[in-house]
Amino acid sequence: MESKCALITGVTGQDGSYLAELLLEKGYIVYGMVRRTSSVEKKRIESFYMDPLNKHERFFLEYGDLSDGSSIRRLLSKVQPDEVYNLAAQSHVRISFDQAEYTFDVTGTGVLRFLEAIRDYRDATGKNVRFYQASSSEMFGSTPPPQNEESVFRPRSPYAIAKVAAFWHVVNYREAYGLYCCNGILFNHESERRGENFVTRKITRAAGRIKMGLQNKLYLGNLDAQRDWGYAKDYVEAMWLMIQQDKPDDFVIATGESHSVREFLDKVFTYLDLDWRRYVEIDPYYFRPTEVDNLKGDASKARSILNWMPKVGFEDLAKLMVEHDLELAEREAHALRFCKK
Repeated sequence: MESKCALITGVTGQDGSYLAELLLEKGYIVYGMVRRTSSVEKKRIESFYMDPLNKHERFFLEYGDLSDGSSIRRLLSKVQPDEVYNLAAQSHVRISFDQAEYTFDVTGTGVLRFLEAIRDYRDATGKNVRFYQASSSEMFGSTPPPQNEESVFRPRSPYAIAKVAAFWHVVNYREAYGLYCCNGILFNHESERRGENFVTRKITRAAGRIKMGLQNKLYLGNLDAQRDWGYAKDYVEAMWLMIQQDKPDDFVIATGESHSVREFLDKVFTYLDLDWRRYVEIDPYYFRPTEVDNLKGDASKARSILNWMPKVGFEDLAKLMVEHDLELAEREAHALRFCKK
């Protein structure tokens, strides 16, 4: 059987790298879209990224940008994908307050550009491309938990507002034009590949460095914020399952458990026999102008229709991340000692 072809935006990020691995294991040909910058970050994909000129490989990188509709259209024409997974965004909530216009252009309007390009591509070629949109639990904002597919969106940040706009673009293009497009409303999902400016990874990275004597302080914001944290590798499987259904639909993906930043701190530092209270200081900069207090997802629909369940729980996730970052800190300390000799 001929291999399916998938295009992943945001392929060098946490979710994109795990999804690319999953699709390659399933026999796909995978194209990853990357923005043109002075240095393309390939650390998360280096285990399977090969020279794109080697035609025997099944993973390739192509330049494109959600702020540039012509680059999206060029990519669709060149790659001719069966499936598109849009994971690209300006995805840091706190930063979205500082870069609100840019966040909306990429995270919100970028999805509209993609859907328009797919619609035109289908009309010109007759090929139906399946589209997955990475929606976010941040869209629920101040809506009381638990949140599911029927819960009201009450966004509390420029990032969340952009994601709500993208969500409704997907619904509208599905209903108006018959495109196969779906939203995965993913609650917080973390891993050892999480960016170091996101709170969970910031905590595990700092804890490892503190344990090795490389760092003295960790500056954080609201420790009482509660989130539904899962493992990113579990969540990309749900993305794939959504786009394999006979009919497109929208699904909440979550563990159904809510934990505070304070709880995560306690798990991580206790695992390293440290008292986080000796090292953590509160910095007002990290508080959001409008906070989201409690997110906890109800993924009953995904369990019923997709037969999806999370495999990694809260404690195992914290352990997995801190072990990885302790090893990084140990290597860093060893290199520092070597340089001093």
